[in-house]
Amino acid sequence: MAEAPRYSNLINGVLMPPSAGCYLDSFNPATGELVAQVPASDRVDAAEAVDAAVAAFPEWSAMAPKARAGYVEKVAEIFDEHGAELGRLESSDNGTLIGVSEIMNGLAMVEVWKRSAHDAVTAMAGQSAVLDSTTFGITRREPYGVVAVIIPYNMPIAMFCVKASRALAAGNTVVAKPPEQASAGILRLAELLVDAFPPGVINVVSGLAEVGDAFVRHEAVRMVTMTGSTATAKLIQKAAADTLTPAIFELGGKSPNIVFADADLDLAAFGVTIPSIYTFNAGQACVAGSRILIQRTVLDEMLPRIQAIAESITIGNPLDPTIQMGPLISKEQYDKVVGHLELGHEEADLVFGGRHGADVVPDLPRGHWVEPTLFITDDNSIEICQEEIFGPVAVVIPFDTEEEAVALSNDSRYGLASGVWTNDLGCAQRMVRDIRSGNVWVNSYMQIRDELPFGGIKESGHGHDDILEFTWEKTAVIATAPVAGLTGGAPPG
Repeated sequence: MAEAPRYSNLINGVLMPPSAGCYLDSFNPATGELVAQVPASDRVDAAEAVDAAVAAFPEWSAMAPKARAGYVEKVAEIFDEHGAELGRLESSDNGTLIGVSEIMNGLAMVEVWKRSAHDAVTAMAGQSAVLDSTTFGITRREPYGVVAVIIPYNMPIAMFCVKASRALAAGNTVVAKPPEQASAGILRLAELLVDAFPPGVINVVSGLAEVGDAFVRHEAVRMVTMTGSTATAKLIQKAAADTLTPAIFELGGKSPNIVFADADLDLAAFGVTIPSIYTFNAGQACVAGSRILIQRTVLDEMLPRIQAIAESITIGNPLDPTIQMGPLISKEQYDKVVGHLELGHEEADLVFGGRHGADVVPDLPRGHWVEPTLFITDDNSIEICQEEIFGPVAVVIPFDTEEEAVALSNDSRYGLASGVWTNDLGCAQRMVRDIRSGNVWVNSYMQIRDELPFGGIKESGHGHDDILEFTWEKTAVIATAPVAGLTGGAPPG
């Protein structure tokens, strides 16, 4: 067996070992084999990366947007050439299905970097206004400065690219922290980015939470974008309070997936299982539709449909293209999900599933396996209906009326996504209006598109990774003749 690679940080255009010489082992969650050793960096490494980004910012931000776009667009060529390699590495590192990972880290990322390059020019345009006969005003879009990018483990390369490409295109410099559970793909990408940008424009430092905390608390970091857990976001917000650093947070969810009696039930059964909760990263997705609301009159028709689909799912090594669901990322996440399973048996009734451990995939006994599981309850207040499980575990909650479906949907501290399955256009429009979530998908699910914003409300976060979010607006008022005193209204209070 080949020796696992040892990766380095990218700081100031140079691949550098961690200053303390410490590394973390990264294991394949399906096989238990060592995938890579990644830097266990500390605050010294984080500070060096921020210093490099600070030094690079003046020249990078002063560059014409079209010139910056040229750098950004060249990264698309890296993904065109190395997408399959990066996809395979990520699947080995975090358990994503190889088919999904190769697409996400190939053509999808080519498009992300190309779109960001295009937006580098168009998004920097300001506004103008004639204020009176001798005075006009203009606005300019300005980059913040150093942006800290903090990445989750379920889709690390894609999340890095969405955030970093837009921050860079807007004229910011970047310091990024990959997830400690799955850093290898981003660190390999960092090797490919060594010569892609001027030194210091993009920096990648892996390690535990200490690295992210150092980034967030650094007075030179002027913005944070983070996808991850609500608990981590609260810590970041507290850490950033002293510098009033703004943040974009895309966080967890407990998303409702709502089936009305008039829906195409076969389509709905597929939509509440395959793309929603079970096969996509084994339920390790912030938008997972883990609360399945079914109108009571079709409950007995829907449950067998859902069970038949779930029990047909093949579970195993995600590098096998015939497999439909892989493992959980780590023993820690496995233990968390199993704890919820055990609680579910106490709080609700089991419809199907519930098995976990080596017996699920006997050929890979070291993997972190949990089979697709479904509970049912009438009580939306219980823990498995309120807590984000982040695994292949869902709960059915029956409802009778449209009003009840809305109330159940909104009875959550989260508000990231939701699905609605109905052939009644009026009902669909009312649900879009009344559900309190950042995304409502009708007769589909997981429709995250570059053309549209993606974000949440309540404890699912705020803001979204649009290029304009990585700029602030400056106003200038220019008088072409002497102005006697204040004009145009009262001064700000």
